[in-house]
Amino acid sequence: MPNFIIISLILISSLLSARALAEEPIRLQDNPPDRYVVVKGDTLWGISGRFLKDPWQWPQVWGMNREQIKNPHLIYPGDIIVLDLSSLPPALRLVIGEQIRGGVVGGRETVKLSPRVRAEPRERAPIPTIPASAIEPFLSKPLVIEAGELDGAPRIVATQDERVVLGAGDSAFVFNLPKNKGVDWQIYRAGKTLVDPDTREVLGYEAIYLGEAKVIKFEERVDEASPVEITKSALEINIGDRLVATTEAPIDNYVPHAPENLIKARIISAYGGISEVGQGTIVTLNKGARDGIERGHVLALYRRSPPAKNKKGEIILRIPDERYGLLLVFRTFKKVSYALVMHITRPVHVLDVAQTP
Repeated sequence: MPNFIIISLILISSLLSARALAEEPIRLQDNPPDRYVVVKGDTLWGISGRFLKDPWQWPQVWGMNREQIKNPHLIYPGDIIVLDLSSLPPALRLVIGEQIRGGVVGGRETVKLSPRVRAEPRERAPIPTIPASAIEPFLSKPLVIEAGELDGAPRIVATQDERVVLGAGDSAFVFNLPKNKGVDWQIYRAGKTLVDPDTREVLGYEAIYLGEAKVIKFEERVDEASPVEITKSALEINIGDRLVATTEAPIDNYVPHAPENLIKARIISAYGGISEVGQGTIVTLNKGARDGIERGHVLALYRRSPPAKNKKGEIILRIPDERYGLLLVFRTFKKVSYALVMHITRPVHVLDVAQTP
């Protein structure tokens, strides 16, 4: 078969797959509420689950485009979300302040929105996509590093009183510490190698977070080590460990949504180094930004099923993979990404598949 025909078939197949994903019918909960008043502690994921069986259909029922998915309109406690069944597909509407009541359509009262300018007090925060407490440590720390990335970072070269192990309250001396990145630093060492289970490519290294330090004094000479105080220790800190400047956690909002194209990833690591984890756990995927994964992507979890064999050990039947849960991507790197396990019916195993639902 000529190459151009093969390429054409591949392109047509890709377009049909993307169209099928985009046209997936919206499935409402069996008894969804007419409206819901947002309260403190809510999340976009939790609210979408009140109305939808598939939380990743949130952008469809709001009629969002790609830009709105990445930068959604903020929803605050006290806002009212109304389910509009008068349109196809069903839609969710946000009511801010006063409402102008309409007629009754399909046995439900309709609500016409009255746009208003919102003035918010500083202490009132919009609801997050998922619980911030579950992912905040993974947003503020560079937990995946490229090969050699820590090689040029400032390093601990000596300890006070020649201590072998450092902890909170101890002092140390750091070489190659720049003045222009502030006095607050985090301490790391390179950890487990992240390898793609399919291609065997080295995707990066887990950075083991050890603690935090504050600079006591910056030395004037570049060949002199600057004294620091260890302000926090999560693990033992040793000579040779590296320092990375502290950054604020970028807890941005985004909308849970399915990828537009077919993405198939595998779990290569779970937080804590265990091979079997549960709901609410952070996992690492072997796909990242270069593969089209973005924050907010919802992926379905699958367990590979062994084929049926006869007495001779010959494969007689292929068993479909079992779908058992969902995860949500909240941080991406070039080659890998972090996801939060949102819902499962059985434990998650390393090497399980995560793909477009």
